[in-house]
Amino acid sequence: MEKGEIMNFGPIEYIVSRIDGDYAYLQQIDNPQEELKCVARALLPEEIAEGVKLHYEMMEYSLC
Repeated sequence: MEKGEIMNFGPIEYIVSRIDGDYAYLQQIDNPQEELKCVARALLPEEIAEGVKLHYEMMEYSLC
């Protein structure tokens, strides 16, 4: 995060674009041109799979 940048605590909806080992790459649904967000799978629900929708709010991810 750059100086002066504000953290977004959500709510934000994502789709799991791809899973690569211990990381998942998330595509923001409302802003598809945004760069994919790389998130450690340990922070995500165990049931995730490619194509699954996730809800992010207050630094927590849940299935939609």
